[in-house]
Amino acid sequence: MTPRIRILPEQLANQIAAGEVVERPASVVKELLENAIDAGASDLLVEVEQGGKRLIRITDNGCGMGKDDLFLALERHATSKITTAAELFALQTLGFRGEALPSIASVSRLRLTSRPPGQELGWQLYAEGGTVRQAEALGTATGTVVEVRDLFFNTPGRRKFLRSDDTEFGHLADVVMRLALARPDIQVRLTHNGRTHLEAYRHQRLEERATALLGRSLTADLLPVEAESGNGELLTGLLGVPAVNRSTSSHLYTYVNGRFVRDRVVQHAILEGYRTLLEKRRFPVAVLFLDLPPAMVDVNVHPTKHEVRFREQHRVHDFVAAAVRSRLLGSALLAVEKTSEVAAPRSTLAAAELPTTVPSSGVQEALAAYGERLPLTASTVWRGSGKGTALALPATAGPSPLLPADWRLIGQYLSSYLVCQAGDDLVLVDQHAAHERIGFEKLRRQLRAAGIEKQCLLLPVVIECDHRQTAVIKEHLADFARLGFELEPFGGRTFTVLTQPQLLAGADPEQLILDLAEELAQIGRGNSLDVALDQVLMRVACHATIRANQALARPEMEALLAELAAIDYGSHCPHGRPVIRKLGRSEIERFFHRS
Repeated sequence: MTPRIRILPEQLANQIAAGEVVERPASVVKELLENAIDAGASDLLVEVEQGGKRLIRITDNGCGMGKDDLFLALERHATSKITTAAELFALQTLGFRGEALPSIASVSRLRLTSRPPGQELGWQLYAEGGTVRQAEALGTATGTVVEVRDLFFNTPGRRKFLRSDDTEFGHLADVVMRLALARPDIQVRLTHNGRTHLEAYRHQRLEERATALLGRSLTADLLPVEAESGNGELLTGLLGVPAVNRSTSSHLYTYVNGRFVRDRVVQHAILEGYRTLLEKRRFPVAVLFLDLPPAMVDVNVHPTKHEVRFREQHRVHDFVAAAVRSRLLGSALLAVEKTSEVAAPRSTLAAAELPTTVPSSGVQEALAAYGERLPLTASTVWRGSGKGTALALPATAGPSPLLPADWRLIGQYLSSYLVCQAGDDLVLVDQHAAHERIGFEKLRRQLRAAGIEKQCLLLPVVIECDHRQTAVIKEHLADFARLGFELEPFGGRTFTVLTQPQLLAGADPEQLILDLAEELAQIGRGNSLDVALDQVLMRVACHATIRANQALARPEMEALLAELAAIDYGSHCPHGRPVIRKLGRSEIERFFHRS
């Protein structure tokens, strides 16, 4: 009987491997730059023609290779990065598979030139379609030059899927910029068809490198972040203030142990940190580096190494989300000190905390009217109004709320916006969005302090799950109970729902529980219930706040500004819309041609 299973020819096997590693010219540049960085290069030159389809040449000043290593480098699974299986789970380098060079050589005309320090001559190999055609000794600088010509010349089916030169170069330039962002200590230059498109000199700090690559106007609004978990995780980098955002995640640069990744756990955690600070379908700008012990992360899950797997995903997720949220805590434009020494601490001020003493006649009446507009007085628990249902919060006696330091209230514009001067800046404040944020933060603090009240269902609901959801729910029954859902196994893949959160009365408990199970399955601890609760609080806060087109007395405006400065995230409303717009003196003077 003729055997059906056969060993593939080596060239065909290399081409198949190239299909996993080499998707387009950008893939070639990524693999070769990672090799150069692992070789200790401090100067990188990337030259491309026709978007990389005709030529990719990368020159580095790294450690170089001798004759024998040069030949071995073109063999599959030949690498200097690991020697034992244990090292595979404690990687300290960007590359390790030993597939990049042979895969690239199998689908191109490749010229490899290298010389290590201490040797008078270097060596050059020329390979075509993976077969070495020529080898010679020659004089060359220390380091390595990899020249890739006519990519996919022998696989026309794959070459026809390449896009235009400009599109391919755009992908390639993104790869170079991501690697350059991660290593400010390395000088990087990129040319296309003879023209320099990117040049980043060596920098001492990440902020300097980000300015060089992303632009000064963008990096001026990036906040340095450094947080440590105490369990080995370290998060450093730059976070954009919520006002700086994009319609896609293209400006979200995330690195794990120095390696650029598009990891769903890390990105989800970052977005969780920005929750209620960004509008829907908007993404932050960030350059973040997550470092953790190599044994805690597996980078060997995808040929291109864009994806990783964490040993404890939920712990990493919660650490990143908390670190981002904590750093954004001080980013509000109104987070400044009060002018009066007797003013209450910022964390204790509340919109309903009306003063017991007033500095002048007429102010108390105005603040009382302000309190009526914010139906948050101690004497009212629930009451109906034409604009919605008002929620009451307890009042606490305290000193009169004052404006932040260096702030001067100018007035109100269109009965909707407060106009202020802050130092040399002109500031506009959306009064409805500002008070909506104030009310939302108070409601959320009250909810957290009192815990989630449960509501027993008149008739228990029976839900049916798939096998995966069943396992997750059984594992997290205590978490569901803490969030207000008391569940009991009902046999097989079914559960009985006995209670649900009181704030979610009228909602479909089955769908909420299934959504939460999916979230828990993905990252270990879900936030779908938190999102649902926040949505409820947003609606309540929106209906219980000052509206646009509503005239306010001056003391009312001052009280609103003081309350806005007192909360943690005063720069955006709960839906992510901006509360504040600041115009600098230079911007205004340029407009009037005075600068």
